[in-house]
Amino acid sequence: MVYLAAAIVFVPLAKKMGLGAVLGYLIAGIIIGPSLLGFIGREGEDIMHFAEFGVVMMLFLIGIELEPALLWRLRSSILGLGGLQVIISAAAIAGIAYLVGQPINTSLALGMILSLSSTAIVLQTLNEKGWMGTSAGQSAFSVLLFQDIAVIPMLAIFPLLAGNAAADAAPHSASLRDNLPGWAQTLVVLGAVAIIIIAGRYLVRPLMRIIARTRVRELFTATALLMVVGIAVLMNLVGLSSALGAFLGGVVLANSEYRHELESDIEPFKGLLLGLFFIAVGASIDFRLIMEQPWLIMGLVVGIMALKGIVLLLLGKIFRLSTDQNLLFAFALADIGEFAFVLLSFTSQTRLMSKEMTAMITAVVAISMALTPLIMLLYEKVIQPYYTRSEVKAEREADEINEKNPVIIAGFGRFGSMTGRFLRANGINATILDLDSDRVDALHNLGIKVYYGDASRYDLLVAAGAKDAKMLIIATDHAEQTLEIVRMAQRYFPHLQLLVRAENNEDTFELMDLGVLHIYRETVDTSLRVGVDALRMLGGRAYRSERAARTFFRQDERTLKGLSALRDDKKQYISSMKERIDEMEKLISSDRVKTWLDEGQGWDPESLRDEIRGEKIDEE
Repeated sequence: MVYLAAAIVFVPLAKKMGLGAVLGYLIAGIIIGPSLLGFIGREGEDIMHFAEFGVVMMLFLIGIELEPALLWRLRSSILGLGGLQVIISAAAIAGIAYLVGQPINTSLALGMILSLSSTAIVLQTLNEKGWMGTSAGQSAFSVLLFQDIAVIPMLAIFPLLAGNAAADAAPHSASLRDNLPGWAQTLVVLGAVAIIIIAGRYLVRPLMRIIARTRVRELFTATALLMVVGIAVLMNLVGLSSALGAFLGGVVLANSEYRHELESDIEPFKGLLLGLFFIAVGASIDFRLIMEQPWLIMGLVVGIMALKGIVLLLLGKIFRLSTDQNLLFAFALADIGEFAFVLLSFTSQTRLMSKEMTAMITAVVAISMALTPLIMLLYEKVIQPYYTRSEVKAEREADEINEKNPVIIAGFGRFGSMTGRFLRANGINATILDLDSDRVDALHNLGIKVYYGDASRYDLLVAAGAKDAKMLIIATDHAEQTLEIVRMAQRYFPHLQLLVRAENNEDTFELMDLGVLHIYRETVDTSLRVGVDALRMLGGRAYRSERAARTFFRQDERTLKGLSALRDDKKQYISSMKERIDEMEKLISSDRVKTWLDEGQGWDPESLRDEIRGEKIDEE
């Protein structure tokens, strides 16, 4: 009850303040933990073990999204970028630990533990911010995937580093590999992996087929959970990472016809358990120890994260990430991961580290994980805008433009590219500008002439022929950049017809305030096309459906202009919106009756024959 109540209270507050859900969970854990309100105590450690299953489920869902072919295509970044990150970071940390007086075995263990990053927090934050599809997001995913795989050899190496202490602790372990010779341990591990692969390929699909025929939804959910739990139990029995086993199981089922059903059944449990995991991390921070040695612990946190960040920046440079993407890559992975808790518990069992050192490193890990969402927020609010407008421009000068066209398109993403292709197909050439250097390079490879540069710059618009052009189509991805381009064009090139993309109503209102006449909300036309097709499929005539869509669109445009003046008064805005929705329904209804009565409103016979002929072709 305490955990769930804390989540419900603090996560919405954190989201409201723009901090993100992960930081909300961590703050909730800190506040209800033993160091502050004390609503939970030592039992938090048990919750941590339980909630770690959320990480297992998350890796299963990640695996189920990845086809083996995709993994093969990512092999260079997984093995190259991920492998170098773990090896270099571990070696650097171990070297520093050895220089300050730690034994070589303890130094190596510390290097391996602290080289890992938080899969749960990083992936959750990247998905939440919409950065997963960027080059930095894909690189971070490759590194995290390698780190999760690297946990297995680390667990195998730790007993060797512990020596006799590990042998003394071995009888307390529950692994089937205990007291087995090396060749037998290898066979046990390979056998467990083979069982997962064979079962995933030849047993799960027939089982799912049988379960699906029962049409009992909760039984399918139980089967999905059983699969993940079973994999975790098997991995624990052979002394391996249950998270890695779950990931492997997910990859095996990536091509299954039941993958989407499995995802939807497991997703709620994964989200809830991950939330509990983050709360448990926040509650596990030992503030008493931090208060006793604040400078040492915070120095370790800052030093380790800075060292890992430098390594990541160098690797990002080697693998040719642009400056803004390289910074995101380094900021995302500079923390220490949740698998460090697993490895630290293993060091306690093997007596590789003292209890005091284990407690201190646990505090360092927890603090670094808690700082990660804040660091990502710092990147989003301060560093990303700066490098987008300053460093990126300094790093790459605007391209020299050697053509003049009647149309200029600013922004050639998913919206602008469709417009540009349509104009080109109709014989109208356009000068295309874009500020995303990675996109410009990718479009050049496709044979599309796109010029790199910021369209809000006067000199660039002059070079693009704005003085002689007739039209400027603004299709940039960011509202602030769109407004800057509009202001620049209105001030220096008032003769240009401005056709401006808007993402939502708020952007539309701001553009209206600037006097822009031609504003295009990006989802309106597509939504109305769906509505028209739906009316036709339900038996309506094509003309009436198209006419209803045009009537709806015109009325919606008039409504939006009226609502613009009321947007600051929320109560009046909602009241006016309700009135205008009623007006819309009455208008469409009366127009439908009018169309029936007025025969002259229909299409001419030739258009109707073309329509019927087209429908027959579609049906054939």
